[in-house]
Amino acid sequence: MSGCESRNQENSRVPAALADIIVIQKSAHVMSLMRGSQVLRTYKIALGRSPTGPKTKAGDHKTPEGMYSIDGKKPNSKFHLALHISYPSEADRERARQLGVSPGGDIEIHGLQNGLGWIGSLHRTFDWTDGCVALTNAEIEEVWNLVSVGTPVRITP
Repeated sequence: MSGCESRNQENSRVPAALADIIVIQKSAHVMSLMRGSQVLRTYKIALGRSPTGPKTKAGDHKTPEGMYSIDGKKPNSKFHLALHISYPSEADRERARQLGVSPGGDIEIHGLQNGLGWIGSLHRTFDWTDGCVALTNAEIEEVWNLVSVGTPVRITP
């Protein structure tokens, strides 16, 4: 049995397949892991402190919008596990260049800050990140096991 196969066929919480795309709907505060047209999991999320509109520059506290990918896994982040998103894209860099600003970077899907895991789902009562997508620690552990480096990430308004 591979690491993602269910050991208990009755437990629908353990899918048998890795996600082939992550879809983040900012306005709904929802992140879904998809395999083809099948939704594997859906999570309520917290976003950047200024969630409306696309990220345009460093320090704007916005979560980007567009197509990206998971380009790294960070087990030793200051947050409980982190999946690094490939922001900024070439289009993001060009937009920032035209504005004369830095596009910023280091956008991740992550758990809670180390030592603050006790907050749990209460973290979703407001948007608090610097542009990242935040989950509970238990949720990021699940996502960590269902997503590989290279998985596309679609972030919509």
